[in-house]
Amino acid sequence: MVRKVLGSPVVRIGFVVLAVALGVWAVYAQRDAVATGLRRVGVLTVLGALVTVVAGLVASLQTWRSLLASLGSPLPLAAAGRIFFIGQLGKYIPGSVWPVVMQTELAKAERVPRARSATAAILAMVITLCAGLLAVIATLPFLTSGETAGYRWIVLAAPVMLIGLHPRIINPALGRLLKLAKRPPLEHPLTGRAVLVALAWALISWILLCTHVWLLAVRLGAKPGQAALLAIGGFAFAWTAGFLVVFAPAGAGVREVILVATLKTVLDTGESTVIALVSRVLMSVADLVVAGLAVWAAWSLRPKSPAHDDEAPPSRSNGSEPTGTVITG
Repeated sequence: MVRKVLGSPVVRIGFVVLAVALGVWAVYAQRDAVATGLRRVGVLTVLGALVTVVAGLVASLQTWRSLLASLGSPLPLAAAGRIFFIGQLGKYIPGSVWPVVMQTELAKAERVPRARSATAAILAMVITLCAGLLAVIATLPFLTSGETAGYRWIVLAAPVMLIGLHPRIINPALGRLLKLAKRPPLEHPLTGRAVLVALAWALISWILLCTHVWLLAVRLGAKPGQAALLAIGGFAFAWTAGFLVVFAPAGAGVREVILVATLKTVLDTGESTVIALVSRVLMSVADLVVAGLAVWAAWSLRPKSPAHDDEAPPSRSNGSEPTGTVITG
């Protein structure tokens, strides 16, 4: 009954509208931070930072898309973008399950089994988190702020997660979970190559996402070389801590505290706070931008049906393909 309700087109549209509305409200509620950022940083720098965030989100799409393809459901980029980016707006709805629920239902319209799309969504989150922890480990010596010391236990999760992603461990674990959920087993178990490809895309995503913090920090006077290491480590540390500290909804508060504490080694508290606030706004704006672009791309690339039957090309009675027809696999 619940699945039937969630699969209803009216409910799907309602969830999307609600998610977009909450995303817009999240940006509007931080309008003071936007005004401060534009005044302190400048419009061009903010726009450049937004471009890097959008590029990072596209790379994160590729993480999910590569996993879904390895599980047996390859999707065109436009269709995958529509599912992934609209589904990601579910994080603005209270409750952490909605991004997975929305992606699963949207993917069903593309004939992707629910269990497969849910598996890909969960794996994408785990791999993204693991890549973020690797970025933190690589830059941890440069994160000298004592205010972040209480969160450094988080990096201990990285080796555990990396071991858990080995096909000999992750495939049996997924099999047991699917069995408990009374779903069919994986038709295409994950391979080591599939995990590495997804992890590579996740690392690229982190580098691009962290670049926006670097741009803002340099604009406010930080040295480019030092700011690069702090931006990568600080933003990745802030995001992964916000994800793992479960008592903070969507990482609220935790991410800002860690990012400000990290950037205070090269900037003053006021400038570091501006970057943290502008960063949160840019992430929300980018979510709306990529969702809108994905809908536009899916709409513009949809198959065009002939307006009238008499406009259709003549058929061949012998069953051969007309000259010039391209058959794609």
